[in-house]
Amino acid sequence: MHEKNDVQPPVAAERGVTVFTLFTTTGTLICCALPIILVTLGLGTAVVAMTSAFPFLITLTKYKIWVFAFSGLMLAVSGWLMYRPGRACPTDERLGRACNTAQRWNRRIYWTSVTIWGIGFFAAYLLLPIRIWLGL
Repeated sequence: MHEKNDVQPPVAAERGVTVFTLFTTTGTLICCALPIILVTLGLGTAVVAMTSAFPFLITLTKYKIWVFAFSGLMLAVSGWLMYRPGRACPTDERLGRACNTAQRWNRRIYWTSVTIWGIGFFAAYLLLPIRIWLGL
């Protein structure tokens, strides 16, 4: 039986959500940002070769709004799991060290995912309008 003051260790599912978030945000970068960046740099033939080798990228690009929305939702869930109120590591020394190590890695993965998502969002939705606005 747990009292209100008991500290619950982070569960494996929490780490799984964080790693899954990394893969979904990487998907936004590959499907939507990378082709736009390559075309902007004048490497359109590389995009053609890439979509010929991986035709599923065309399907992902057609649904980029959903891809970004889903990965953004995953980022929100992952962030809430890591930074929710009342979250703490166990007081047992061995478990506490393991918990702190897991939290440190989860934060690294999470902020890497946020960075990847931001780069993808910038390239997919902002880069072209900014380029047009600047007249480049």
